[in-house]
Amino acid sequence: MSLLVEGNSLRSITRITGKSINTVTKLLVDVGTAALIYQNETLRNLNCKRIQCDEIWAYCAMKQKNVPEARKDEEIGDVYTYTAIDPDSKLCVSFLVGRRTADTTFSFMYDLKGRLANRIQLTTDGYPKYIDAVELTFGSKIDFAMLVKHYSNAGDVKAPERRYSPSNFIKADKRVITGDPDMDEISTSHVERANLTMRMGMRRFTRLTNGFSKKMYNLECAVALHFMHYNFGRIHKTLRVTPAMEAGISDHAWSLEEIAKLAE
Repeated sequence: MSLLVEGNSLRSITRITGKSINTVTKLLVDVGTAALIYQNETLRNLNCKRIQCDEIWAYCAMKQKNVPEARKDEEIGDVYTYTAIDPDSKLCVSFLVGRRTADTTFSFMYDLKGRLANRIQLTTDGYPKYIDAVELTFGSKIDFAMLVKHYSNAGDVKAPERRYSPSNFIKADKRVITGDPDMDEISTSHVERANLTMRMGMRRFTRLTNGFSKKMYNLECAVALHFMHYNFGRIHKTLRVTPAMEAGISDHAWSLEEIAKLAE
């Protein structure tokens, strides 16, 4: 369990522990499924004031460009994980694994709305599908803004030293979409930092490795286990408590044994 939440791949765990890869995979699926159910039931009626949303890329089986035409309808290729973070408690309020489509964006917003107890200020990136999804789910009962970042690719983007370097940041536009959001609070910094934690904590999200998921449900279980540990078991360095404790939905930091027992 410790190795799973600290970014080790399944095969590295089998080498370290001497256990079968089927045993490790079953543990991931069993506890991940239990974590999905528990967080779905527990993360409700939350008194958040602000929410930041973003998507993080991964893939199942193969990258989208390598998916054969005959397998386009299968759950393989590019997969995105939508995440919603409360920047005050650092709690991951909602997450959803799926395609980066209008339907998935709507489902994510619908799920997010069902977890909140009051009006919030919402900030997303510039992905245009958010506009209709927020309108259909929240209507006018929200203060909604987008933070649209602009980048440039200076120089030869095909040069070896440029291939893995981030693009040059130019500026960020704050765009009010609905309501009256506080312009000083329009930010996606916390959710982007949480995405970095995901890349560090799950081998499936690490770039330029072969530690990818073969099944989308296994990826979903890995994400659920990650956020169960992140929300309930991991002491946040700034808060000195877990995000769940800061949000008032837990009175202690969960051990890995407690998380594992959810599968019972």
